[in-house]
Amino acid sequence: MITSVRQVRPSQPTLEMVAEVAGVSRATVSRVVNGSTRVSPEIVASVTEAINQLNYVPNRAARSLASRQTEAVALVVPEDMTRFFGDPYFAAVVQGITRRLDQSDYTLNLLVASSDPRHKTLRYLRSGNVDGALIISHHTGDDFVAELDKTMPVVFGGRPSNADNLAAYFVDVDNAAGAETGTQHLVDIGRRRIGSIAGAVDMPAGIDRLTGFERTLERAGLPADAVELADFTAAGGAAATRRLLERCPDIDGLFVASDLMATGAVDVLRELGRSVPGDVAIVGFDDSPAATSGPVPLTTVSQPSEEMGYAMADILLRRLAADESMPHRTLMPTRLVLRESA
Repeated sequence: MITSVRQVRPSQPTLEMVAEVAGVSRATVSRVVNGSTRVSPEIVASVTEAINQLNYVPNRAARSLASRQTEAVALVVPEDMTRFFGDPYFAAVVQGITRRLDQSDYTLNLLVASSDPRHKTLRYLRSGNVDGALIISHHTGDDFVAELDKTMPVVFGGRPSNADNLAAYFVDVDNAAGAETGTQHLVDIGRRRIGSIAGAVDMPAGIDRLTGFERTLERAGLPADAVELADFTAAGGAAATRRLLERCPDIDGLFVASDLMATGAVDVLRELGRSVPGDVAIVGFDDSPAATSGPVPLTTVSQPSEEMGYAMADILLRRLAADESMPHRTLMPTRLVLRESA
């Protein structure tokens, strides 16, 4: 009697399956997974596409995730080094993260990855070097972030840019409500031509703070057309302020989406002979050290950056301990801090 035998594929994708899909040898896939530089960019792209298609995780990573043997987590920051080390917001978040990890056996790996065309960051994280990841300052185009969230426990600092990712764990503030508070203060002190230096609109925080600004002016019956976009840096804030003043020289109030950008705005206004807050009142966002480091202490919307970092690390550690009881969405409060600029 002849019987048919149906081949059953393994429940988890294997190195051989990746090689078959990519049309290369098993050894080549192994070299790509381990970050070898002896592989052409075209082959790397082909293997990476196969890995993503199959949702392949190297065996070493699978064993690590099962046993928690690495006792390490990664902080992934999709920004360039200059911005990471130049923005006090990041320092506060990292301080909170390390404060929580100091209470555990876990160590922190820092990965600053603004441009990663060969997906080295993703391969490193998938190769079992860490048990989970914390991600801050992510942008809409950071595709590897969504891929990472499929393969290991991840907690985001800030609402994920992928609106479809409803299962993501994240810690954030209500950026729109905070922007409304800051803008409303300018309205309340009598400013009637209010502009904004908005943050990057490929980031949820930038979008939400701009939305809060626009909502407040709409409720007050004031125009919300005096807006320039920047990149959350002091230089970007200064350049955007120059553009805004050229277009709207009559502004008497300015809501700026970060303290660092607000310091650039103050410098430009003073250079042009306009007093702060006499001619232009300014409200920033963050309550970072930048708010009190300049010639005019900033009125600002305070967010608990260090506590956000602590909460992110705490949630990740609880997930690694198989505790899924915490909510996916954790929102922390903001408050207005009054100083000399408004």
